[in-house]
Amino acid sequence: MLKRISLVAVLFSLMLHPVFSQTQLQFFQTDWGNKLPLDEFLKRTKNDGYDGIETWFPYDETVQKELKAGLEKYDLKVIFLHGTNKGLPYEEALKVYEENLQKIIAWNPVKINSHTGSDYWTLVQNKAFIDVTTKASKASGIPIVHETHRSRFSFNVPLTVEMVNAVPDLRLNLDISHWMVVHERLIGLKDPLLQQIIPRVDHIHARIGFAEGPQVNNPAAPEWKSALNTHLDVWEHIIRNSGQEVYTITTEFGPPPYLPTVPFSNVPIADQWEANVFIMKAIQARFAND
Repeated sequence: MLKRISLVAVLFSLMLHPVFSQTQLQFFQTDWGNKLPLDEFLKRTKNDGYDGIETWFPYDETVQKELKAGLEKYDLKVIFLHGTNKGLPYEEALKVYEENLQKIIAWNPVKINSHTGSDYWTLVQNKAFIDVTTKASKASGIPIVHETHRSRFSFNVPLTVEMVNAVPDLRLNLDISHWMVVHERLIGLKDPLLQQIIPRVDHIHARIGFAEGPQVNNPAAPEWKSALNTHLDVWEHIIRNSGQEVYTITTEFGPPPYLPTVPFSNVPIADQWEANVFIMKAIQARFAND
């Protein structure tokens, strides 16, 4: 009986953590909060070992030309952010969303990451935005993922499961840090609802959340070890079981006020860039022996 229990335990462990991964990791640096000139930002990104950047699509043609030249100069890839404008009436928001999506597709990015819908709209209303991207992705061949994010259709786990069940072609960008604070607990691999979502995840936003916020003050601090390992376990499992030859990850620790500051002076208590490089290296370490 003990041998049988041990065998079951081993098989479950292997299911959560397969021994080998043939997946190539591609890391993207966020430009969220960046104050460096574009050339300096791209140069630093390249020098720190990133494969590309993730940024909101610039609709200004001058900025577009500068960005394209910089990406070519430093041989960097790009993932573009796209989103639903929740400030517009619903029908207008859907129309603008589709029009802007076509402009982004023309750039042929590695992926498009969408902030989709609103937590104030119904499943049917939000699904209309996803249907637009499903059609566009199939026509263009560009992967479009929908970020799990507060204030969007995917702001919590149960509603995301509902959408997963309603839309067979739904693909996700998992930013699980949002759910840690929404549900006020660390959500780990054994969570049955999370297990229903994991097979749909094609991109990861790597940031460490906790029960009281979407971003710890410094992921290297020992007091966040449990939160760090919970996130790393989920990400590693997703990557190892993705079946993808290349897996994309954006390190997305943000600037103040996401990054806590000292009262009155508003000085950040940690370095955003260092936090992002730290989390990239922490993920790489999980695959170092493959």
